[in-house]
Amino acid sequence: MQLIDVRFLDTPFFGVRQMSWHLRNEGNVANEKHVHRLKRLTGLMPTHQTPNTSRPVKRHNTYLPIHLGFLYLLGIMDWHTRMVLSWWILNMLDADCLASRR
Repeated sequence: MQLIDVRFLDTPFFGVRQMSWHLRNEGNVANEKHVHRLKRLTGLMPTHQTPNTSRPVKRHNTYLPIHLGFLYLLGIMDWHTRMVLSWWILNMLDADCLASRR
C-alpha cells in the first residue's frame, strides 16, 4: 500500500493496469486484482480529463430575436460526426409543431 501511495503521488493519472505494470517493473509482485483492491481500500482514484462535448457555447442560441418575437432554430445532428443533417426555422416550439416536421 505504501508503494502504491508513493507512486500515486508521482503519477496520479495511473489506473490499475499502469500501476500494476510499473510495480512489476520495479521488482514487486503485484497483479491487477491486488492493486485494484489496495487502491479501493485507500480511496485512491486516478485523475483524468473528461470529454467536454455537452456544454453549449454561450453565443450559440437556438432562438433568433426578431421584431415581433422570436424564431426558433431546430437542427438534427449526427451523434458521431456532429454534422448537421437537417434544420428548420420555426415560429413556435411545441409538440404539434415538431411532430409535423417528421
